[in-house]
Amino acid sequence: MALSIGMVTIDCASPRELAEFWTQALDTSVVFDDDKFVMLAANKEGGVALALQRVPEPRAGKNRVHVDLDTTDRRAEVRRLVELGATELGEHDGPDGLRWTVLADPEGNEFCVASGH
Repeated sequence: MALSIGMVTIDCASPRELAEFWTQALDTSVVFDDDKFVMLAANKEGGVALALQRVPEPRAGKNRVHVDLDTTDRRAEVRRLVELGATELGEHDGPDGLRWTVLADPEGNEFCVASGH
């Protein structure tokens, strides 16, 4: 038996509102929406879908799981995401030229944008 990641779900207060950010960020579209759960299409063949799920409690502390996004132009993507409503939280350097920027979506869920993989 083999497993693969089919979808990542982010808990949030307003799935529809957060979907506006993520559909633009990932250049994708909504494929399901019942107001409590919004699912976005994977933005490329074989990619992972993203879902947004309404939960009653606010986010507390740091995310236990976050999304890592890859790009060839990290700085340009970070600027674009900030214009869409993300907040830049910090930059980091890793081994072999890997660099990433930590951001938060409009509800404060953290994610990273990396280049150099």
